[in-house]
Amino acid sequence: MNIDAQSVGDLIRDVAARVIDPRFRSLQDHQIHEKKPGDFVTDADRQAEEELGAALIAYAGGVVVGEEAAFADPTILDALPDADLAWVIDPIDGTRNFVRGSEDHGVMLAQLNHGETVRAWIWQPQHGHMWCAERGAGVTCDGETVRRGGSQVPIRAATTHEAYKIASPQVEWQMSKWCCAVDYPLICLGQTDVTVYQHSHPWDHLAGALMVRELGGVVRSADGVEYGPAGMAGKLVVAADEQAYRVVADLLG
Repeated sequence: MNIDAQSVGDLIRDVAARVIDPRFRSLQDHQIHEKKPGDFVTDADRQAEEELGAALIAYAGGVVVGEEAAFADPTILDALPDADLAWVIDPIDGTRNFVRGSEDHGVMLAQLNHGETVRAWIWQPQHGHMWCAERGAGVTCDGETVRRGGSQVPIRAATTHEAYKIASPQVEWQMSKWCCAVDYPLICLGQTDVTVYQHSHPWDHLAGALMVRELGGVVRSADGVEYGPAGMAGKLVVAADEQAYRVVADLLG
């Protein structure tokens, strides 16, 4: 079975409108949980993942790897490299922001065929933007083709980790949004040139990585390993182009 990109986007919007948006700035204490100190999950995360995963299976088949399911059973990640069709879901990226009432959160979805990301969606419900990408066909935002030029001088780099903000005349550091569903689109828009992450979970990065690569960017570890569904150890550098990547990767050394 196959499902077109518009229909997938509609599924994402529907789940967000029914499950996520009504709880925005209306969460009760009993709806907020900690997987570990500082790592939040809400009832909205869990319900959205279950409903979106069930809808995708019903319409298109395949296997589903969701952030919350993978936390409960990490072995489900083993399916990603070999599955004919897999859906990787981050039901609410930026859950901490969501809990705190920040608009900077989103739903991220990546479609993998035989371990390769072929389509991706990022829905930013409070900003009202739907980002889509297809391998070899570029990136759209709200149906409009997205293009960006090269990186700036000095390079505009973002991270949440103070230790990564190594001083250099070639780089201007700022705080990222604590949300990949916002950080990646900012690179696609040309508002940021590089973002550096400590963690590389597939639900956080597969969708955005396809978008950045489709626009000529790179997504690699600081020591040069290309990012993929298995994740990686060490710092993850997402850059608008090769030049920006090299400057920041060399700095992080």
